[in-house]
Amino acid sequence: MTWEEIIIDIRTKPEYADLVKNAYFEEKLQLNVDRFINSSEFLETLSLLKKYGKIATSELLDVGAGNGISTIGFALNGYQVTAVEPDKSHTIGAGAIQKLVSDYNLKDVTIVSSFAEKMPFPDNKFDVVYVRQAMHHAYHLNDFISEIARVLKPGGILLTVRDHVINDENGKQEFLKIHPLHRFYGGENAFTLSEYRNAFIKANLTIKEEMKPLDTPINYFPTNRSNAWRIPLPNFLFKVYLQWLKLRTNHLINQPGRLYSFIAVK
Repeated sequence: MTWEEIIIDIRTKPEYADLVKNAYFEEKLQLNVDRFINSSEFLETLSLLKKYGKIATSELLDVGAGNGISTIGFALNGYQVTAVEPDKSHTIGAGAIQKLVSDYNLKDVTIVSSFAEKMPFPDNKFDVVYVRQAMHHAYHLNDFISEIARVLKPGGILLTVRDHVINDENGKQEFLKIHPLHRFYGGENAFTLSEYRNAFIKANLTIKEEMKPLDTPINYFPTNRSNAWRIPLPNFLFKVYLQWLKLRTNHLINQPGRLYSFIAVK
């Protein structure tokens, strides 16, 4: 099955309803956009861009743009957006982005069909490169990051979010085994932290922030981070709860496929 066929199929199955909703795979494309741009993940993303001086009117490249939720979100916030998406699908690819651009009557959006490892742009073009849940799909991680570095302006930032991290090959196989969609199309992947870090270094990018699974809603949305200290429990129950929370947290930050995000500067 193709990726498009898988998404169309799981939309009809109740057991995948939460996944379809949380991954913004619903058939109504504008509904996906509206929920995404109001999510704590996207609001925190906009705050990070402003923190690094990349405000509205910046030229932003959205790599692996999928069905366009982030492309449209940035465009609605004033960024000049170029979306790179190799899949031409009207369900989860460039066709969907084009429909949304028309629906929202956007003028400053360009859509390019290309893989990230070789993009048709001049050197030093973009202020920001944004990559959501796509870096871990790279066929060649070093080439993927090197090409992004090439098209970034000096002082530009790479914000890559929600990428799967594993400890070793055994962890990778465990992650692929439990992933709900990998068995259908075999397209999932993950890298170690060292592999991600080394790819940035080889591309002469400086990592400014490495955000762990529980550091930011960018990683843990749509769940909420626990605030154990605010729960009024008797002392002995509070201690038990803290121990449970510690075990749960350790599991979250060490489980195969856990999500990390990175900000790197050229």
